[in-house]
Amino acid sequence: MIARVWHGWTTDEHAEAYESLLRGMVFPRIAAKGTPGYRGIKLLRRSVPEGAEFITIMWFDSLDAVKQFAGEDYETAYVPPEARAVLARFDTRSQHYEVREELAY
Repeated sequence: MIARVWHGWTTDEHAEAYESLLRGMVFPRIAAKGTPGYRGIKLLRRSVPEGAEFITIMWFDSLDAVKQFAGEDYETAYVPPEARAVLARFDTRSQHYEVREELAY
């Protein structure tokens, strides 16, 4: 399994709007692509001095599935214009990690 990790930061003023945009538009668009091997997404949020930091972690069966989702330059981040409008800064590249162990308690 592959974890695709991405970070974005926004001001306190835009944090709720950004989270709503993710839940209401971005995540449904990702799911609607129907990419074989896509297994879901998690959203993390924390307060930081400049506002809010968001981390998304997407799960894929393989790097080939990531490439089907993102293209050959698969590290390029998917950040639609609506999201760019409310983000203060964001990763332009996503990081990909091989999941070596997964335990549930």
